[in-house]
Amino acid sequence: MTTEDYPFELFFDLVPDLLCIAGFDGYFKRINPAVSKVLEYSQEELYSRPINDFIHPEDVSMTNQRRSQLFESQPLLNFENRYITKSGKIIWLYWTAWPNTEKKLVFAIAKEITEKKRLEERKDELLSDLSHKNEELKSLTYITAHDLRSPVSSILSVFQLLNLEKIKDEESVELIKLIQRSTLGLKENLNKYLNKLSEKDSNNNKKELVNLSEILQETLITLNPTLKSVNAQIKHDFSQAGEVYFNRLHLESIFLNLIGNSIKYRKTDVAPQVCIWTEIVAERIFLYIKDNGQGMNMEKVKDKIFKMNQTFHGHSEAKGIGLYLVNSHLQNAGGSIEVKSEEGVGTTFKVIF
Repeated sequence: MTTEDYPFELFFDLVPDLLCIAGFDGYFKRINPAVSKVLEYSQEELYSRPINDFIHPEDVSMTNQRRSQLFESQPLLNFENRYITKSGKIIWLYWTAWPNTEKKLVFAIAKEITEKKRLEERKDELLSDLSHKNEELKSLTYITAHDLRSPVSSILSVFQLLNLEKIKDEESVELIKLIQRSTLGLKENLNKYLNKLSEKDSNNNKKELVNLSEILQETLITLNPTLKSVNAQIKHDFSQAGEVYFNRLHLESIFLNLIGNSIKYRKTDVAPQVCIWTEIVAERIFLYIKDNGQGMNMEKVKDKIFKMNQTFHGHSEAKGIGLYLVNSHLQNAGGSIEVKSEEGVGTTFKVIF
């Protein structure tokens, strides 16, 4: 078959990408229908005016600079610039071009990437907004932890002034000691948070081998007054996996939030029960935290449960931050979290390390 047997003209006209032949003088010499369709000008209008007339004014200088390289037999690859259509819309084109210096022609093909650029800009905006919110949250956490130390220290000073020997009621003495231990635990946690926030960002996600029983016991000490007041039962079994490689402070936050939620959203007529256990599946460690609390309607909350400022039970202390933090800790470490819940039955969280 000869070249005449191939319908090159048909190919040129039907290709949806922008095909053009331009002269070194800066004018179109041949264009396919896609060029007219995208730029909204007739072929006569496009042939009669310099190409620079259609380019966004801010991109003309850059385009001329890259075009001059074509005149030196250098191909143009991966070049993006903006054009203005006849109706005034700004569009982005992605160019590849080859020069023919003998005939002083440039053969070029372009794709419209306006939507792609819009999505990239939107992504950059979202990332910037997320970064800003993360910095605000970090600052708020630092301020909160720092400012809470003063009243906590004041409470501990009051305990030092108390003479427990003068208090005859043993139950009152035990209650005072319990409050004192809880306050000391709060102070230790605040100091840990401040120390963590003071570290360099590069060390914020530092991982180490963490004993799950130790983390659980520290969590139970922190929650002890609340657990006692509602007669909560906590059962655990870490026989399959007793240690995980994870950031210690973040793991403490995960335990505190998930167990704390089990107590916060308990049923009023039943003592809360929380079962915690681990499994190893396909060399990954799964941590389960199951309760017999109020549960949730998963059809209503499944797309919101781990987002910021989402609350589902109308609890006065609910702020919609805890599960967001849990999910963020896990995602930053390459893990994930899943949830199963039924109203009136309870909730099970599955943490995947």
